[in-house]
Amino acid sequence: QVQLVESGGGLVQPGGSLRLSCAYSGTIFVIYAMGWYRQAPGKQRELVARMTRGGSTDYADSVKGRFTISRDNAKSTQYLQMNNLKPEDTAVYYCNINGAADPLATPYDYWGQGTQVTVSS
Repeated sequence: QVQLVESGGGLVQPGGSLRLSCAYSGTIFVIYAMGWYRQAPGKQRELVARMTRGGSTDYADSVKGRFTISRDNAKSTQYLQMNNLKPEDTAVYYCNINGAADPLATPYDYWGQGTQVTVSS
């Protein structure tokens, strides 16, 4: 059973910073990509940042230059460093792993439970 547990959300003033963490456990034979998504009230879930197995990264235009995705394979943890936060960054943030449990399995999306980030003065 694969589990993803996020932490690090909270309330921060505009211009502030937060670092989200996502620790994963369980058996994943291969991770193709890991990433962070967010969903604001009344809006669809959107990609924030993504890192492929090879280390390539991709960011939403709205967060480029402010957010950084990283990972620590030894700790089975991925991070999202968020700087210069804006009120429009307010959302529930979800971590994601796209991987397969064995070499022949179809890739599957695993999700964390979400962590609230609120940017407000």
